[in-house]
Amino acid sequence: MAPTSSIQFIDAALSCTTPPFALSYTDSEQKWLIRKHLISLLQDYPTFIPSNDSFTHNDGTTVNLLNATGYLHVSSSTPPIHLTIWVHESYPFIPPMVFISSNNANHHHHNHPFVDSCGGIASAYLQTWSYPGPNLSELVHNLVKIFSHDHPFAHSSPGPTLSHPSFASKREALDRLSAMLHYDAAAVMSKTAVEIEELSILQVEMKKRAGVIENIVTELEMERKKLKERAMELGDKADVLRSWLAANDPKSFEVMNEIEDAFEAIGEGSKIVVEKLAADKAVEDVIYALDKALEEEVVSFEIYIKAD
Repeated sequence: MAPTSSIQFIDAALSCTTPPFALSYTDSEQKWLIRKHLISLLQDYPTFIPSNDSFTHNDGTTVNLLNATGYLHVSSSTPPIHLTIWVHESYPFIPPMVFISSNNANHHHHNHPFVDSCGGIASAYLQTWSYPGPNLSELVHNLVKIFSHDHPFAHSSPGPTLSHPSFASKREALDRLSAMLHYDAAAVMSKTAVEIEELSILQVEMKKRAGVIENIVTELEMERKKLKERAMELGDKADVLRSWLAANDPKSFEVMNEIEDAFEAIGEGSKIVVEKLAADKAVEDVIYALDKALEEEVVSFEIYIKAD
């Protein structure tokens, strides 16, 4: 049985109609159902104590609501979980708001599949709440199941501690699957974040290299432009030289396009060097011709050896 004092408190709070102490529940049938569910919760979980206070929603609306606060002991090896259940002003058609409280000794980890960074609980039981069916006592029973496998104060993703799937209820199996998907998604996001960071660093490096290459291309383009200008300058000088030769040395002008005659040896020593170079060049040409003939099987190997 729920403590008599708790039942008397619930009755007094629900029957009060004097502002500002009146609660935000207006329908008599709603009040009766809230009383029934709260008393059932206190019977099943005697550590919970009823209270009433103002509650501010995310949109800034402030209402006076009943709540139940207590500790969940899910295992002997983990710390108890301080829990507060606020009964929504539209209960039971809207699920209650449930929060866990951290203290200096225990802080819930921020990667829990069912607890957000502010301590709000968003389990599948609450997300699929549809009256009639769910109630406060079953909600807490579901939370005990969830937190026994994945405690909010001790980071341990669902794994070997789970019982065999054949012994799990449909809801418990869905909760476990949701938790595993949460951790898988978190792992993928973490890996993706690392890859994005690595790609960002690579992108910066590639931009640096692109800048270096652009500078090199710019320098080469400037060098090409300078060489082109130099070539045009030399061409102009060659035209001047041709014009001068045509006017002052017609004979040299006639043969200047022939490389063999464009340069003449000066003195006997120079002539001997030119002749030697010409003879060496002629021998190289003969050897090249023999190599090609042997390669194309125009001459036999024996003839090639003798000629070589």
